[in-house]
Amino acid sequence: MRTKPIEVVLAQSGDPGDEGPAGRLRRRLGPLDLMGFGIGIVIGTGIFTLTGIEARDHAGPAVIVAFALAGVASLLAALCYAELASSVPTAGSAYTYAYATMGEIVAWIIGWDLVLEFALGAAVVARGWSGYLAQLFHLPGAFFGEGSTVNLGAIVIVLLLGAVATVGIRQSSRVTNVLVVVKVAICLFVVVAGAFFIRAANLTPFVPPARPVTDDTAGLARPLSQVVFGLDPSAFGVAGVLTAAAVVFFAYTGFEAVANLGEETRRPRRDLPLGLFGTLGVSALLYIAVSFVVVGMVDYRQIDRGAPIASAFDAVGAGWASALVSIAAVAGLTSVILVDIVAIGRIGFAMSRDRLLPPPVGAVHPRWGTPYRTTLAVTVGIAALAGFVPLSSLANLVSIGTLFAFVVVSVAVPVLRRTRPRLSRPFRVPLSPVLPLVSALACLYLMTNLSVETWLRFLAWLAIGLVVYLGYGRRHSRGAEREPAEVS
Repeated sequence: MRTKPIEVVLAQSGDPGDEGPAGRLRRRLGPLDLMGFGIGIVIGTGIFTLTGIEARDHAGPAVIVAFALAGVASLLAALCYAELASSVPTAGSAYTYAYATMGEIVAWIIGWDLVLEFALGAAVVARGWSGYLAQLFHLPGAFFGEGSTVNLGAIVIVLLLGAVATVGIRQSSRVTNVLVVVKVAICLFVVVAGAFFIRAANLTPFVPPARPVTDDTAGLARPLSQVVFGLDPSAFGVAGVLTAAAVVFFAYTGFEAVANLGEETRRPRRDLPLGLFGTLGVSALLYIAVSFVVVGMVDYRQIDRGAPIASAFDAVGAGWASALVSIAAVAGLTSVILVDIVAIGRIGFAMSRDRLLPPPVGAVHPRWGTPYRTTLAVTVGIAALAGFVPLSSLANLVSIGTLFAFVVVSVAVPVLRRTRPRLSRPFRVPLSPVLPLVSALACLYLMTNLSVETWLRFLAWLAIGLVVYLGYGRRHSRGAEREPAEVS
């Protein structure tokens, strides 16, 4: 339970404006760059893929409400992230915050969890990217989309973007900003053009009545809350909307990547909160508006799982718009994959700097200024996941990992206020500790609406992480070096 002193965290991060010695990340980002990264990762799978899956399987037209509920939970978590990120601007985000407040073992669990979150997130989006590319260019289903045995399109895009993320943060930022402009413009087009094809009949009933699930969705596929409280397994209804909210919460998780860029931001104490709230505000509005248009254009039972927006325009005879949407989806999902890979590199860098992972893992390239070894290694792993694991299995696991990290960050705010009351806090969560507690409880509740099998996979991943920590990190960490001196 040894913690990492805040003074050590700030010393490792360096002063704003200081490029620092070799082996330190370079401060090259401003508020617009942060928003570009944030929107680049948030606006993607939630609109272009998960809308169709959750409308058909759990919420119907009320998927709109699911996005709104997930957005509120995300806002609460974002308030907590903004306080911690502005007070302790560093790489690693939730991992470092946990290390400074709750101890090394909790920090390791969160870091291990974040690696899972961003890696699986990139894999989910890569599969969605492949599906839209196949629809746009009529590529063979044997190698593109959810029907493929080996998703070649997903593998190729991950490897290409991994190379961009390795070369440098400024290059990644430029690519991301261009892609963000394209997809935000197309999202606005979808809202305006799609509004002309909305039919009231498609929005009725807004919340489809609950019905018993079929055999293939029972058992371990049931939400944890149904199993614990002995509720009959069902789909749709209020429970279905809550389940959908827990899954589409994954769509908002990208704002956390902004906090991971604290050591590469020129004025982090001011710019990090701006980047976080700007990202979440723009993204929530676009999610709610686009999901409303999609379920209004097509009966939710007929929405395509892999490419819901493009197929919706096809269904109303606007094929030209479908092609435009597919182009935006390809651009939008590309930026999500890129930012996911960038974020994992920074988490690996932070953990190796603390020697919870071998120091060579997080080595910074002398020319590119990026943790290139971590970035290259995770790129290969993500490519393998994207090539062979179905999208639905990945998305649920990403959601539970993210929600768990948000719980820890929410708890860290009041803990740090108690242990370090005089720490400079450029942004403060209002009504603390009430709002952080509400944030933690909301995230925990959403976690209980995920399936039992998702929980089992998550716990298995954490168990593997504990084995790695006990076998290596516990004995080699910098905290273990400081401990004898502190005891003496």
